[in-house]
Amino acid sequence: MPASTTSCGVLLLDAQQELLLCHATGAAHWDIPKGLAEPGEAPRDAAVRETFEETGLTLAPGSLLDLGRMAYRPGKDLHLFAAWSERFDPRGCVCTSLFKDFRGRMVPEADAFDWVPFERVALRCARSMRRVLTETLSLPDLWQRLKPADG
Repeated sequence: MPASTTSCGVLLLDAQQELLLCHATGAAHWDIPKGLAEPGEAPRDAAVRETFEETGLTLAPGSLLDLGRMAYRPGKDLHLFAAWSERFDPRGCVCTSLFKDFRGRMVPEADAFDWVPFERVALRCARSMRRVLTETLSLPDLWQRLKPADG
C-alpha cells in the first residue's frame, strides 16, 4: 500500500462566522488554501506558504492554531491550521500558484475568493472537503475557540 501524502492548509475565520474559500480554477467546487509541503518543510510552514501562494495573504506562523492531521481522501491526509482574520475584501486576493489546464495554458490554481457563511460551506466544497469541514471539524466550535476575547 503506497504511503499517503499530506496537504497542509489554513482555515481563516472572521467575526461574521464565515470561512475564506478559494474557487478551484476550472472546477465547480471551492476549497481552502492548501498544498503539499516541500521536502523537509514543517506542516505549519507549508500551510503559511501555500496560503500566501494561493491568496497573497501573509500569515504569522505563531498565530495559527494547529488542528492536526486528519483523513481526507484515499492516499491523502490533511494537516490543518486555523486563524482568526479581520474581514477584508477577498477580491484583493491573488493566486500566484499555477498549473497547466486541459488546453495547455498556465492558469492560477484559484480564480476567485469569497467569505462563505458556515452554513453554506457544504454547498460550495467538494465531497471530501465538505466531510472534513462539517463532520470531522465543527466550524462554529472552532470559531468560539478562535474569536478574540473582546469579539
